[in-house]
Amino acid sequence: MKNRNVFFAALLAWAAAGCAPPVTLAQSPATKPRVHVIATGGTISNMGNDPRRTGAELVAGIPGLADVADVTTEQFANVASAAVTQEMLRDLARRIRALEQESNAPAGIIVTHGTDTMEETAFFLDLTVGGCAPVILTGAMRQANWVGADGPANLMNSVKLAASPDARGRGALLLMNDEIFLAREVTKSNTTRLNAFSAPEAGPAGVTDPDGIYFRSPTPTKCPDALIDINRVDAFPRVDIVYSNIGADSVMVDALVAAGARGLVVAGVGRGGTTPSQGRALQRARDKGVIVITSNRTGSGRAGRPTNPSSLENLPEGRGANLSAGDLNPQKARLLLSLALASGLKPAAIATLISSVQ
Repeated sequence: MKNRNVFFAALLAWAAAGCAPPVTLAQSPATKPRVHVIATGGTISNMGNDPRRTGAELVAGIPGLADVADVTTEQFANVASAAVTQEMLRDLARRIRALEQESNAPAGIIVTHGTDTMEETAFFLDLTVGGCAPVILTGAMRQANWVGADGPANLMNSVKLAASPDARGRGALLLMNDEIFLAREVTKSNTTRLNAFSAPEAGPAGVTDPDGIYFRSPTPTKCPDALIDINRVDAFPRVDIVYSNIGADSVMVDALVAAGARGLVVAGVGRGGTTPSQGRALQRARDKGVIVITSNRTGSGRAGRPTNPSSLENLPEGRGANLSAGDLNPQKARLLLSLALASGLKPAAIATLISSVQ
């Protein structure tokens, strides 16, 4: 009763001041934010032998979604995530940037996606989109017609996240199993479990609870710029990952260079080590102008720093650099190097780019 009296006293105070009472999003449907869903396929849309569900069908199948936001959809693709190409990601980034520039730009954008390569798409978009509106990747570990399918909950939570002012300015995010991850930090660390995603060095950036969205850090006061201008990217050069293990020889490195690789990322042992044979082959590759980035195969931790950054400005013409990925995993380091080379960046600028995402 006391709380009710306080509430009515507040209303009388507003009336006396000649003001209308404040209105929340829940009280005024007209103020609901628009959230745009771009569907690309993946397990969240998979029905086994039946045709995959479309983004519109996914949205229509979730009760109460319209109470959270004005949700619009488009079908960008409908494939398993292993079929996604860098050219598709380039076009997806351009499409999202175009959406952000519309007069009725959405408050947030959701990309439904297969989980197997979701972390790569999230990182690609984080590098190339920028802006205030959150870009959220989500999907499912259980296909749509299985008992306990997680797709509907993930999509509902993603809409809540996209509509939340607290999500603005955080770049690309990945939401699965009630957990929110930064694209830079997240990786898929289990093949089948609902909690398949983790951020080994940092943990989740936030969570979606029944009563709201909660982040570990305050909402950014400045929105990020895209680190890569996607409009300057046309064709992608060949960049490959070389795995190091006991007994690994030079064959893979030499073959990839012969096939035209302009960049190699080493998934090295420990802090990025290789076998002597691989090391000699990588030196031959650098002599031919191939840029080599050293990562590690452990799943967490930093690779060593093999090159003094100050010497990169003075590299002889036609020589490749030897760079460190820091704590970027091999698949993310490969995407970054591919984008950097496609943008025409030189070794010193690529080293600076890597440092900017550490």
